[in-house]
Formats: sequence, structure tokens, C-alpha cells
Amino acid sequence: MKVQSNHFIQLADIAIADPNVQAAVAKGTQTAVAARLRAMSETNVEHGQTLRRQAAAIKRATLNRLPELLEQAESNMQANGITVLWAANAAEARQHVLHIAQKHQATKVTKSKSMVTEEIALNEALEQQGITAIETDLGEYILQLNQEAPSHIVTPVIHKTKESIQQIFADNIGMPPTEDAEEMAQYVREQIREQFLSADMGISGANFLIAETGSICLVTNEGNGSMVTTLPDIHVAVTGIEKIVATVEDYATLTQVLPRSATGQKMTVYTNMVNGPRREGESDGPQHVYVVLVDNGRSQIFASEYAEALACIRCGACLNICPVYTVTGGHSYGWVYPGPIGSIVTPLLSGLENATPLPYASSLCGACKQACPVDIDIPRMLLDLRRDLVESGQSASSWNIGLKLWAYGMTSPTRYALGDKAIATITSAYMPRNLPGPLSGWTKYRAAPKFDKKPFRDRWRERQNQEEDTDE
Repeated sequence: MKVQSNHFIQLADIAIADPNVQAAVAKGTQTAVAARLRAMSETNVEHGQTLRRQAAAIKRATLNRLPELLEQAESNMQANGITVLWAANAAEARQHVLHIAQKHQATKVTKSKSMVTEEIALNEALEQQGITAIETDLGEYILQLNQEAPSHIVTPVIHKTKESIQQIFADNIGMPPTEDAEEMAQYVREQIREQFLSADMGISGANFLIAETGSICLVTNEGNGSMVTTLPDIHVAVTGIEKIVATVEDYATLTQVLPRSATGQKMTVYTNMVNGPRREGESDGPQHVYVVLVDNGRSQIFASEYAEALACIRCGACLNICPVYTVTGGHSYGWVYPGPIGSIVTPLLSGLENATPLPYASSLCGACKQACPVDIDIPRMLLDLRRDLVESGQSASSWNIGLKLWAYGMTSPTRYALGDKAIATITSAYMPRNLPGPLSGWTKYRAAPKFDKKPFRDRWRERQNQEEDTDE
């Protein structure tokens, strides 16, 4: 997927003007926020906060040992019979998967939901080589039929209404007219079932990789992940290097906060741990399992002041609570990762020059940090990225000039007083009865306030002088 993040403002204008997107995203995010709050405080609020603190500590400890844990995970996965491949960038990751498909003569691939495969544009690479890739997650399947990218980390089709989805099914797979969601899901299930049975290779992501056991951990709600990882003879898991956790105990904690934060569930319907290919005497499972560990800029983030961003467990809670995301939707962010965490990850992975508006796509209200299950300080990093934009000369020149003029006036009492007087004089003399543009809403029903001839600082000075005279 091509990075289009520099068009954030234009894309946001389109989304804001679309009533269907507004209605769908508002409903989806409000439901998710309410569900998360119920799930995280089900026992009591303190229990939820304790769980959150434990999860945050686990991710920080993991990041501190990331190189060591990656090597341990590789060793244990290889001991389990898994082939481990390393990819320095997106091109190398795609090449690994294509080589595996060619080696095993795979022509049809079923995929479970994976943001990393979106990041490396894997589907397009497979199709260019004549390999059919079928998305089996319901939301991803809908978007694949409609040739769209996901707009949310967890619920990729959050921007669609039920009516628009029904039309997509009718146009692309001949579904009879129905407004019943269960009937729609059943029709799609029948369409995908044949794909599961005839696929040569399954591709998944990984929510977590356990270094201690060499296990690939997946959490899903539809069961498609299990079908992808067990029915085909070949299973390929494509995942970022930051998905490592040290122990099963760490995983047990994180797999509690992930579903609670993402969908408001205590646990997802399906929680799977893949420990290698089919063993002797086993009747099912793949004959070959591969793990492609993708860097693609993560090592640079790890070595920077933004390493904390790698603690993200991709729950989408920061998206659901963000006032900017809820009105602009996910496609406005112009790449795979939208919302507050996307406003950090996208510039860091794709280059700050390719995503200059995103650090400013935030009100800095702090809701994202409060919702994050691992307590990532998203507002701080957004501010730091804004600083980086200014220091690199990539922020808007008009904005820079305005800030410099403001700083020049505010750092001197004399300049401040002169500027204040000049603005008051000019505005009082020339301000129209009806203000232009967005300010017209004020003057439409009320008169614009006038500046007092004597500013507050002069009144204060006079009062202080009077008190001193009285004391004498």
C-alpha cells in the first residue's frame, strides 16, 4: 500500500463530508469504547488498572531484552521444527513468502488478518506472480471484494454500514438481497469454505511469539485463523520483530488485556498456540511451518527515543477513543496504521517527510494514553515528532513564521504592550460588524466585543500604585 499520509487533510475532508462514514465510524468506536471500559473494570477499576500496569511492565521489560529474546525465540522455534527467516525490509519479506510458495508449488493462499502483510503489500506481490490470495477474516474479505484497504487495526471494515456491505456482496459474489446480518455471514461462510479446502498455503500474522517455548500465538473471533494454520500443508506466519514476549506467563497477561481493550471480551473466541508442524502420529496440521520476522524499520525505532512505540499490541483502543479518528476515519491517515499510534508509527516507518501532517492529527487530549493497555505515552511522542519536523525544516513555513513572530512579541514586556495596543487600535477601528469565515457564527447573533481603551495591565498598575500610596 502506497503511503499517502501527506494528503491527510484532503482525505479527512472527504471522510467528514461522507454521512455514511460518519455514522458507521461513530457507532463502531462508541460501542468499542463502552465495551472496553466494562471489560477492564468488570471486577473493579483498580483491578483493571493493575492489569494495565502489569502489561505495561511486561512490554517494557521485553523491549529492554529484545535482541536476546529474538535469538531465544529463533532457537526454540527451530527446535520445534519451524523454519525461521529474517527480513530486513518489505521487499525481502515479500521475497521470502514468494520463494516459499514457489518451492511448494502453491497457487492458492488463504490468509487470516495480518497488518504486517498489509504493511509489506504482500497480496499484490502474490497476485503479480499468479498466486491467488484469499482474505478469510470477514472484514478483510469485504474490503478485498471492494478493493479497499482496512481503516482500523482491529475492525478493518468499521467505516462501512450494513447496507453498503450488503451491496458489496450482491455485486461481487451474487448474494441474494437480505438485511439479516446472520444470513449475510452464513452466505460468505459458504463461499470461503471451499477456499479453505482447496488452498495450498496458509498465511497468518502473529499476535505474540513466545521466546520461552517458540510458540506462535493467534487470537481471533471467527475461527478463520485456525483454518488457515491447520488445513493447508504450508503455514507461513509473517510478523514484526516487536511481537516477542519472554514467557508463557507474560503471554497470559497480555492475552487478557488485548481482547478487553480491542473488543471488550475477557478472551477472544479462538486463542491458538502453534508449536510447529504436524508431528508423527498426528492427523492434522501443516507439514511445514515458516516464520518470517520482519524488521522494515523497527530496529531504527528500537534504537531511537521512540522505542516505546514498539510496545503497541495493536488493540485499536487509541483509535476508538481519539476525537480525530472518530471524525476522519482510518483511510484519512493514508497508510496501514491509522489513529494516534499510526500518527507515530507511520512517520517512523515510512519517513517523516512522507507523513508530515500526522503528528498534528491530534488534539493532545491524552485520551489515547489513558486507553492504551500498555500505557504508551502517545501525546509525548507526537509532540516530539512535531519538534523533529520543525528542526528538520519540514513543518509549514507559515506556521513557523507565525510562531516566531508570536515568540518575538511574547518574550519582551515592551513588545507585548506595543503589539497589544496596535492590535486593539486597529481592530477597534476597522473590525467589521459581521466577522468573515468561521467567525461569522459569533457575530450572526451577537455584537463583537470591543477592546477597552485602558488595558488590564494599566488598570492593575494603577491599583498597585494606589495601594502603595495608602500604605504610606
